[in-house]
This record gives sequence, structure tokens and C-alpha cells, in this order.
Amino acid sequence: MLKIDHLTKRYGATVAVDDLDFEVKPGVVTGFLGPNGSGKSTTMRVILGLDHPTKGRVTIGGKEYRELKDPLREVGALLDAKAVAPGRTARNHLRALAASNNIKRSRVDEVLEFTGIAAVANKKVAGFSLGMSQRLGIAGALLGDPGVLLFDEPVNGLDPEGIRWIREFFRSLANEGRTVFVSSHLMSEMAVSADQIIVIGRGKFITQGSVDVLTATAKGSVFVRTSDNTKLTSTLRTRHGVVHEINDNGLSVEGLSSDDIGRAAFESGIAILELTPQRASLEEVFMDLTADAVEYGGHAIDKTSDE
Repeated sequence: MLKIDHLTKRYGATVAVDDLDFEVKPGVVTGFLGPNGSGKSTTMRVILGLDHPTKGRVTIGGKEYRELKDPLREVGALLDAKAVAPGRTARNHLRALAASNNIKRSRVDEVLEFTGIAAVANKKVAGFSLGMSQRLGIAGALLGDPGVLLFDEPVNGLDPEGIRWIREFFRSLANEGRTVFVSSHLMSEMAVSADQIIVIGRGKFITQGSVDVLTATAKGSVFVRTSDNTKLTSTLRTRHGVVHEINDNGLSVEGLSSDDIGRAAFESGIAILELTPQRASLEEVFMDLTADAVEYGGHAIDKTSDE
């Protein structure tokens, strides 16, 4: 199990991580979400002993990373797929990692085969695409057959087949009872890959829960299709509903329940053809949760301004 115990990390006057406190349990895939600058990568680096905490502690099975005798046998990680000596071949890169942690050489060929890059094992990594580098990074993380695995943006550069492969890979690791901690910006992928989600912003813990729990408690919308969408739009606005989309297919309404909309349509003599509650997506929940924690935000373009 991975435990983040009141972790704080400062770089001068900048607080990158601010009293984070949570656990990542074995047997589930845990997604780690947050806007740019939220402290996700810093947290990962502290877990792996690459940065030292200002306050607090991070433990893996009750020990800090620096206390692990052969760390690759207990923790595997992919933080930067391109952080490999470009002049080395994939096989020699993995052999060097194996030698440093008393891992048998035969394991190198096993992980090369498993990750699908055995055919390019003797090629220099300088010529690897991002997707191939990601697979090599995953091979390195698996090298010591560890019980805890950390991945930072692991699907970057992967094609659809590779994304499906890594999704199934995460599930198989969790099913084996391993601790799987995945940082990603891809909400759609986390929605189908992760069992638990941890959300942070500006270095602070925001919330934690399953995708179902997080989306069930969020404000959703209702899709409605009627005999007179224009008339219903006017009716709903007088009842403080927010109509986001008006077209021939129907309306997307927030702020009113299905019952409220059905009742309003009946009282106005409008025939309901379809009325379907829409649960908020993980992306919508994430945007709501982190709205006040975005360090670099854009603004809508004013299309009425002079060019």
C-alpha cells in the first residue's frame, strides 16, 4: 500500500504540494487527477525519492523509498518515457536497470515481449516514437515484478490499440492485488480505467471516490425532445431552468429535474417525446471541482470584437 502522510513540498516561496493526505490501496486502479501545476508530478517524484518532502512522509508498505534495498523489486514507475540515454538500445537499457537491482537477465526479454517491443529491442532508443518509448518505460516499471506501480501520463503517444492494451494491463495488475497509481489528463480514459479517483488542485486534496460516486453527486442535465421545443424553452426559463442547447433534436436542461420539466410541459400543452436524465461526465465533475484551482486558464474568444 502507498501512503501519503500530510505531505508538503516547497520550492522556495512556492508551495507545490500542501498537506496532502491519502492512501492508495492494492487491488484497485487509482486515478490521480488535477490541473496543470496542481502538484501531481511533484507528488510522484517525492514518492520515488527524487525530491525530499518539506514536511510529512510518503511510505510504500510502511517504508520510505530510500529504505528499500532493491527498489525496483517493490516499486515500478514510469514518469518520463523519454528519460533514457538515447545511445542505448532498449535491451541494454533494461539490462542496466536489472543489474542495478539484482534482477535476472532473462526478465529483460520477458518484459520486452510482454510490452510488444521485442522486435526493436536492439535498436537505439533515440529513434523510438513516443508510443514505443512509453512501452519501454512500462517494461522498465515491470522489470522487478513489483507490488506497487506508478504511471504518469502512460497513454501519451499510444494508438487506440495501445490504449486498450494498457487499460487491460492496469486491470490485470489490480486483479493480481497490486497497487496501481495512474496520473493522467485524459478524463475519458480515467472514467473507464480507474476504480478510484483522487483529485487535487494547487497542491491540496480536493476529493476522492469512485467514478460512480463522483458523478452521481454532481449536477447533471436532462435531455428533452417535444412537439414544440421553442415554446418549452420559454416555459422552462421562467422556472429558472438553464437551457444549454436548442436544436431540432431537443433541449439540454440544467437546474430542473425530469419531473419538473414533464410537469411544465404538461401544463403548457406540450407533448413530451423524450425525457432522459443525463449523468454528469467525469470531465464535467473534474472541471467543477477544480474551477478555483486552475493555475493557467484561458478565456473565451470574443467573436464580436474587431479583427
